[in-house]
Amino acid sequence: MSGFELSGIVVEGDGRRRLDGVALEIGDSGITVLAGASGSGKSTLLRLLNRLDVPDEGTVSWQGTPLDDVDVLLHRREVGMVFQTPAVAPGTVLDNLRIGAIDLDEETGADLCNLMSLDADLLTREASTLSGGEKQRVCLARTIATGPELILADEPTSSLDPEATEVIETLAKRFTSPESPMQLGWIWVSHDSGQIERLADRVIRLDAGRVVEES
Repeated sequence: MSGFELSGIVVEGDGRRRLDGVALEIGDSGITVLAGASGSGKSTLLRLLNRLDVPDEGTVSWQGTPLDDVDVLLHRREVGMVFQTPAVAPGTVLDNLRIGAIDLDEETGADLCNLMSLDADLLTREASTLSGGEKQRVCLARTIATGPELILADEPTSSLDPEATEVIETLAKRFTSPESPMQLGWIWVSHDSGQIERLADRVIRLDAGRVVEES
């Protein structure tokens, strides 16, 4: 199958079951939003998909292969991740993009900036001097530089202002458009009902570590 399959997933932690018997199939196209209150298991589930965590019980598979049997670094190039707080590395924006693709040239870097609605002149800027919204777009560009098929997004706009949030949401929708030259699926964690309504092609709601609704 295309995408992820989770079977009998249990994750223990902090004296409780963070995920409790989760069974899901999540495709690799469109935008799937994982929704629910704080502590419901959204981010725990997302981290399993990138092998940042492993389940105590059950199996997570990507494109039909259990993650236990795949090369972790290769998997993380196919399935990129963007976090809640944008974390740029020391150096310029171009230096950061080269973390995703070590041989990235300036022309390709400029193309990535344009793709992210960033001025190509920022390539020579120290990444630490950018605004929060610009940093998050650099993090997204750095992830895209690896050539992923799908991006995991853990509340990527929660620390951004409304204007920067709108830019990131627009970019996500653009990548799922049939007209886009780069087709990317998204699995996006959010607790913002307005954002869920704007973005989601599919919503998976969690409560106390269980899937309680799919729509």
